[in-house]
Amino acid sequence: MQEKHPEWQWQWEEFKDDNLWLFTEWISPNTLEDFRGKDILDCGCGQGQHLSFIAPYCRNALGVDLNTSEIAKRNLQRFPHITLKETDIAAMDLQKQFDIVYSIGVLHHTDDPDRSFRNVSKHCKSGGRVIVWVYSKEGNFLNRTLVEGVKTLIISKLPRKLVLLLSYFLTSLLYVPIYTLYLFTPRSLGEVGLPFYEYFGNFRKIPYRRNLLNVFDKLNAPQTHFITRGQMERWFNAQDFKDTSISPYKGVSWRGSGVRR
Repeated sequence: MQEKHPEWQWQWEEFKDDNLWLFTEWISPNTLEDFRGKDILDCGCGQGQHLSFIAPYCRNALGVDLNTSEIAKRNLQRFPHITLKETDIAAMDLQKQFDIVYSIGVLHHTDDPDRSFRNVSKHCKSGGRVIVWVYSKEGNFLNRTLVEGVKTLIISKLPRKLVLLLSYFLTSLLYVPIYTLYLFTPRSLGEVGLPFYEYFGNFRKIPYRRNLLNVFDKLNAPQTHFITRGQMERWFNAQDFKDTSISPYKGVSWRGSGVRR
């Protein structure tokens, strides 16, 4: 059983994520229409934002989270066909399988992402689809070394309100290069010479508050494992899955999906 982390409750009481288009890009090549009339399992539902996106399409959905199920329940009261449960996605046994099982931005924060993926995927029916989005090891050298190192040594020990203030400062600071150097550097040069070139392109598409959430999330997360391409291929192996898709997203994450055999 994994430990509960109050950092997540603090984060999802403070922030709201309502960027539907980001969700649609993270689940690609799957679409919202793929959820229509299906029984869905959201593994690590957070505040329930992704469940609210699929609610108009699905038949029923269950959201599970170890830390924030009560927040999600409060946010999703208007959807009677969505239920919430507090449980550990790495150890849960729901005694049920679903048409679509997804976990967006969660597996890399668990104690053992491999174990978590195996347990999540076993809740998918044969012929159903598993969808995940995770941080990649590839393209994240600065996050893996500098950010994670400073977070472990200093930031994890600070009060959350102070971490939030630091996030405001860092987010504002990032806007300077993102709207100058990164904006005017040609793609052919930027992708080679500037770290996070693709990723920072999203900063110019989404509101400041959502960018603040991106920064805070990286400083707030109690632990982060960065997933390799090889690890994704082992998860969606040919023995267990067919019609698989593994693709990079903005150079810093992986999208993966497959149909259970």
